[in-house]
Amino acid sequence: KAAGGTRGALLTRRGITLRVLLRDGLLEPARGVLSIYYLGKKFVGDLGADGTITWQETGQVFNSPSAWATHCKRLVNPAKKSGCGWASVRYKGQKLDQYKAAWLRQHQPNAPPPAEESLASEGEEEEMPEEEEEEVTREGRMPVPEPAAARKPEEKSKKQQCKSLGRCAPTDHGPPGKRLESKPRVPVRYCTLGTRDSARNPQTLVEVTTFGAINKFQPFNVAISSNVLLLLDFHSHLTRSEVVGYLGGRWDTNTQLLTVLRAFPCRTRLGDAEAASAVEEELHPPASPLPGPYYPGNPGVESKIAPFWVMPPPEQRPNDYGIPMEVEVAYIQDGFLTNDVLQEMTLLVEFYKGAPDLVKFQELWSQDQTYLDKLKGSLASRTPKDQSFTHILEQIYSLLKLSS
Repeated sequence: KAAGGTRGALLTRRGITLRVLLRDGLLEPARGVLSIYYLGKKFVGDLGADGTITWQETGQVFNSPSAWATHCKRLVNPAKKSGCGWASVRYKGQKLDQYKAAWLRQHQPNAPPPAEESLASEGEEEEMPEEEEEEVTREGRMPVPEPAAARKPEEKSKKQQCKSLGRCAPTDHGPPGKRLESKPRVPVRYCTLGTRDSARNPQTLVEVTTFGAINKFQPFNVAISSNVLLLLDFHSHLTRSEVVGYLGGRWDTNTQLLTVLRAFPCRTRLGDAEAASAVEEELHPPASPLPGPYYPGNPGVESKIAPFWVMPPPEQRPNDYGIPMEVEVAYIQDGFLTNDVLQEMTLLVEFYKGAPDLVKFQELWSQDQTYLDKLKGSLASRTPKDQSFTHILEQIYSLLKLSS
């Protein structure tokens, strides 16, 4: 400890650590006395007798307020470079920099009051005062985590846009040659969502992202049977309404491989509130049938099937939304159509027969193709090479023409 002089005083200030404050009685070790509020999140830590901080959520130990604050804030905002530890971490509700200032008044009563940015302790980076002020202001406005209070003005306007998004119903089938279309729904980027908010429209579409975009690898592998894809594709071609169903298969813990082997279409209409409410709530949140197999932006006859996985939020941030991730899939070509697939196809035709939302397969989908041609073309790549079931498929196609 240098005596006198500006440099000596500065070294003394930077030498103030949690251990010093504990030794001189300004702080006492205890469980749960340290906390951080940041962008609607709360983190709680234990203060050890040796001046370390143990984060209760994971048991991780940190040697300084700056290290803990930086770690926690980067979990919420990966672009965060520093934690403003002494201004962000609170001891029994009061910011640690206030305890540091009290120590200075007690031990250096004649020293001029230090500038805010000179209160950093040993082993910590000096913080930019404007960044610190911005975060202190945010945290000061959030004694209780409140996502809306943490949003920037432009994020609030995006939220208001999301609230105006409603369920999009497909337009009327229209004259022959006119493709089925839905009102456009604009998906939002995941980074604009913030934390879970009851005011947000639950039907908001969120853009999928790739694992590469967030510097991660897909944590599991997926393989799917061509029979499953055929049944799924067939079901979605039958109606102008949204369709849902279950997928079943096998999970191999050794290879982390999920193999999808069966499809179970739900024979119900989500537009029918009485009959479909249970299915809708049980299976998934409501969505729009767009893009669907008749999406006008798809130039070819073959449907684009886009598997995705909603990656759950980290344990320490349970109120975050999950991230929709694009999943890479390997396709398994089945040797023949199984009886259960053919039976499900027949039952689906029977279910939609004569319904107002059944696609009119004899009408034109494009200039020279009917909707039935479109269906056959899309299923062609998913049909087994074994032709023994071709006549049964043709019977099903004939039933479709009669039904519509």
